[in-house]
Amino acid sequence: MTPGSNIPLTATRVAVDVAAPVRLDVSGLLLTADGKVRSDDDFIFYNQPAGPGVTYRSGGGSAPDAIIVDTAAVPPGIEKIVVTASPDAAGQTFQGIEPTATIRDAGTGGVLATFTPPRLGDETALVVVEIYLRGGVWKARAVGQGYANGLAGIATDFGVSVDEEPAAAAPQPPAAATPAAARPPAAPQAPAAPPAAPAAPPATSGKINLDKGRVSLQKNQTVSLVKGGRPLLSQVKMGLGWEPAFRGKDIDLDASVIAYGPQRNHLDSCYFGKLSILNGAIKHSGDNLTGEGAGDDEVIVVDLGRLPADVTGLVFTVNSFSGQKFTEVAKAYCRLMDAATGEELVRFDLTSAEPQTGVMMAKLIKQFSGEWDMTAMGEFVKSRTVRGMVKPAAQAL
Repeated sequence: MTPGSNIPLTATRVAVDVAAPVRLDVSGLLLTADGKVRSDDDFIFYNQPAGPGVTYRSGGGSAPDAIIVDTAAVPPGIEKIVVTASPDAAGQTFQGIEPTATIRDAGTGGVLATFTPPRLGDETALVVVEIYLRGGVWKARAVGQGYANGLAGIATDFGVSVDEEPAAAAPQPPAAATPAAARPPAAPQAPAAPPAAPAAPPATSGKINLDKGRVSLQKNQTVSLVKGGRPLLSQVKMGLGWEPAFRGKDIDLDASVIAYGPQRNHLDSCYFGKLSILNGAIKHSGDNLTGEGAGDDEVIVVDLGRLPADVTGLVFTVNSFSGQKFTEVAKAYCRLMDAATGEELVRFDLTSAEPQTGVMMAKLIKQFSGEWDMTAMGEFVKSRTVRGMVKPAAQAL
């Protein structure tokens, strides 16, 4: 589905699950014709998992959380159920981790539609999809409307009561007057002013595909590895290159890729000391000790189609084993190529440097829909080996 598109529902009970590379808080709100809840009881989430015709289902960390709507049990006067999502980590935006909503027949599990909101930036909460009644027919619409003030912004916009942020910086005891079950997850704190309008994403953010050819990314930009409407499920090469900042000086950097599972659990690392992992689905070209010469210094080949199903994230890193800082490096870059043709698909040039010994260059994230996204990172870390990159890279997924 694309933003604004809708489909008639062919099942009475539907489940809407929402997945992303990070843990999400997924919620549902029952709305009347004026677009508001009747009371806080119409806000369905993990602390209040059941309402009239609408239930919350936890995925337990191994599967996406879902909102289940039984349209036959939705009470009269309720014309719309909106499904919302926000990252579980406080303050995290959706930039580079666009979620995918899958609408299923709750009885059979069959997929009715999927939707991934495009061009996300500073949004910390989303209205992802809505199930609504129109002319006696229940339908589903792709929305993707973002809020920069978190789930509290959505909740207050639809009439849910939330605690306001105290003026004092010191922690305050929770107010006893409002039941905890009627509050959004993690006790979101709404600003004292009315909720802000949905955030407009920055001009440089968002997710594009490969239809127009080679893509040059800036830091934090994302490209979907889709061409002609189809995922690029073939071999790709990640080439990483660098040059010494001072002429005549060798610099020994090591390129690696770290593979993670759905819970950001470390599966394996491919580097100069371990040139093949995951039954050969990822292979390393070997160590370059100087950085001299044109072209890629080290290449990592990834067969996306052969990766085990539990591999959901890959982070490409570069480390200075000899201890030289990245302020001594010039023209560091990474580029993704079609392994079959050698065609360059995506390029990211590292335009800044910090006096650190490690950098996370880019990440490949598998979406719930099966496609892969590449996001430029350019985040520096104090680590001379790939082992020291495992934890910060997991946190960056």
